[in-house]
Amino acid sequence: MTKLIDAYNQASYPLVGHGKRNANVLKEVFEAVDGSLESDMYGTGKVIEDYQEKMANLLGKESAVFFPSGTMAGQIALRIWSDRKQNKKVAYHPTCHLEIHEKDGLKELHHLEPILLADMTRPVLLQDLLNLKEDVACILLELPQREIGGQLPEYSELEAMSAFCRERGIKLHLDGARLFEVLPYYGKSANEVCALFDSVYISVYKGIGGIAGAILAGDGDFTEESKIWKRRHGGDLISLYPYILAADYYMERRLPLMDKYYKEAVELAAYYNGCHNIKTSPAVPVCNMFHVHSDVGKEELERTFAEIALQTGVGLTSSVRERDDGGSNFEISIGDRYGFAPREAVTEAFRLLDLKLCEVKVKG
Repeated sequence: MTKLIDAYNQASYPLVGHGKRNANVLKEVFEAVDGSLESDMYGTGKVIEDYQEKMANLLGKESAVFFPSGTMAGQIALRIWSDRKQNKKVAYHPTCHLEIHEKDGLKELHHLEPILLADMTRPVLLQDLLNLKEDVACILLELPQREIGGQLPEYSELEAMSAFCRERGIKLHLDGARLFEVLPYYGKSANEVCALFDSVYISVYKGIGGIAGAILAGDGDFTEESKIWKRRHGGDLISLYPYILAADYYMERRLPLMDKYYKEAVELAAYYNGCHNIKTSPAVPVCNMFHVHSDVGKEELERTFAEIALQTGVGLTSSVRERDDGGSNFEISIGDRYGFAPREAVTEAFRLLDLKLCEVKVKG
């Protein structure tokens, strides 16, 4: 039997993401770069300073700092706000990246105490802040909330939570790793959304498709302090210009396409929801990503997807995760690839998927 990953890689029309992360990502960027361009040096120099100014303007903040990783930027933001209030408690969603993907870095390196808001099935809402019994230095909101399918609070909720924090002297930090992907749903600019927050982090490689790196933005005092912590964390590499040039190149190319990606995600989710024994979360996506859930087991679903890829040339996903209840799920993130797939091929792939899932015995 052909493995799912192999079948997906052989497919003529893989539907997820921008494409393989190989050397072509770099080659495309550097073809247009003047060879006399000077590198940045330990966080200074024209190439990094110009990009940081550009990002500060885009996000509507006084200044911005380029970090080699979002993990570093996020922990540092919460540390700064905690130190200023002399309060070790910070609050965020139970599926926050800092809580489940960073090996307790916030606790072990910065000795901060997380307070978990809301439950595992929905984003943080104003009611969760009103019910907060602890005095916290900072609240982190992730837009979109990746681990629950890219869900979002309504914009009016965001405005209410921002007002709540400002009335009580609580700093509000945005984990906006995928900030640009939510703007089409909100119908707002990055500047408008970021105005609700005291500090903002964005990724330059996730939906944007750069090599690696992140931006942390806020007022001047905040970003200057973040530079000190960046040095302490070892984040001032001798040069970061390959990351910066790639980030700038792909942002110029892909930010205008975010509305297209969002509409395509809505279209693709409708295909899934038209099949038996499978559904998306959310039912209608609110950004370019969503999760797909099935009561069919992981191995059976992988076999089904591999067969469809080989028969139709359409790769629906490259991986499936097992759920605790015996079912399965996976994540979809729309990028450049989806638009290249002929609609008749996609329609045929989902016709076969529906047919095959009707025949599959669902796990009890």
